[in-house]
Amino acid sequence: MNHFCHFVGGACGNIYRRARRADYTPLLLCWATAVFYCVLCALMGRNPIGPSGYCTYTLQALAWRDGQICLSQDYPWLELAIYQGKYFVSFPPVPSVPLYLLTFLFGKNTPDHLMVKLYMLFGLLAIYRMMRDAGYDKASAAGLSLLCSFGSCLLALTLDGAVWYQAQLLAYMLTCLALLLMLRDHPTPALLLYALAVGCRPFNVLYGLLLYALYIDKARRDGQAWSTLLHRLIPGTLLGLFVAAAYALYNYARFGNPLEFGHNYLPEFSTQGGTQFALWHIPANFKTFVLGLPFSEGMDGWTLNQFGFSFLLASPIFILLLVQCAADLCARRFTLLKGGLMLCFILHLLLLLMHRTFGGYQFGARYTCDMIPYAVLYLCLPGRRRSLRVWEWCLLAAAIGFCVYGTASMAL
Repeated sequence: MNHFCHFVGGACGNIYRRARRADYTPLLLCWATAVFYCVLCALMGRNPIGPSGYCTYTLQALAWRDGQICLSQDYPWLELAIYQGKYFVSFPPVPSVPLYLLTFLFGKNTPDHLMVKLYMLFGLLAIYRMMRDAGYDKASAAGLSLLCSFGSCLLALTLDGAVWYQAQLLAYMLTCLALLLMLRDHPTPALLLYALAVGCRPFNVLYGLLLYALYIDKARRDGQAWSTLLHRLIPGTLLGLFVAAAYALYNYARFGNPLEFGHNYLPEFSTQGGTQFALWHIPANFKTFVLGLPFSEGMDGWTLNQFGFSFLLASPIFILLLVQCAADLCARRFTLLKGGLMLCFILHLLLLLMHRTFGGYQFGARYTCDMIPYAVLYLCLPGRRRSLRVWEWCLLAAAIGFCVYGTASMAL
């Protein structure tokens, strides 16, 4: 009996000690996110989980169920590609995959609004885990993950599960998870998720260079032989190439071009004379989305600019990125990996600035949400203090307040 009591007491003691050491912050972040959206959507009179009127990906999923790659009819309010008299979804196909599964439960009324919130939540949790793995304390890791999600123009995208926002938020989640897995030495699933992220936002292909550089840098510092390193990268690389081949075949079956996702066959580009990407779009976009202020003075006073302003003000995580980059340069901590990261960041921004509309009606600069994982990765690299300073906490509070205000103003 004494032995039994001693065994039970020891087991209970182990459970208690493990419970005390456990990190409950992710659960707190999930709870806070749920409460936040319940309150915000209730105040705004919005359904937080229902279908979106811009349900392009659901329509594509339903067409797949019928064995078709084109839609059965035109939907004039959606951005559909028109090719040889048929109507196609003009966006990369991956966001339709989870909705395909959901159509068996919900039919055409898939919970689009809920999906975008879940994508952001999983991205937030991946960022928190990356920060904790990099040595940040719990509060600072949670603060940075909240800054990326609720203190950026990502927040405005989560109130509506429209086609454009689903693509961006799913790409955000997949890219963050890919970085986390690569940092944790799991190259195969990391490269697979990266390939799927490209199937949401094609310019995310630039993250592939960083994933390989990140793994090679870590493996060489751990003393891995080149043969071992290459052997571990092969399965993920082959999976990624298989996914890329699937995109190419799908595009070829639809448009006769393995690189064409359909945007060039939107009427605004195919028949109305617009140019989707061009160098001459850069000056105007740079003036608005890099240098632009969030407010302008009109006849009714100062109003929020509803067609974009500086991505640095809309998503201040980029301010932390630039400040840390400058500090590393001054302290001579600017490594080859950091240089490659910043090069990809600048190239990605230039490619986005070449777009004719840069997102149209929006809060901030929504295309630049695709670049948030660059900032996350940079802040995880060696050379930065692993706790937030007072001014960074102030920036976090101001960013979240401003983004909540801006999101509500744009949505009402």
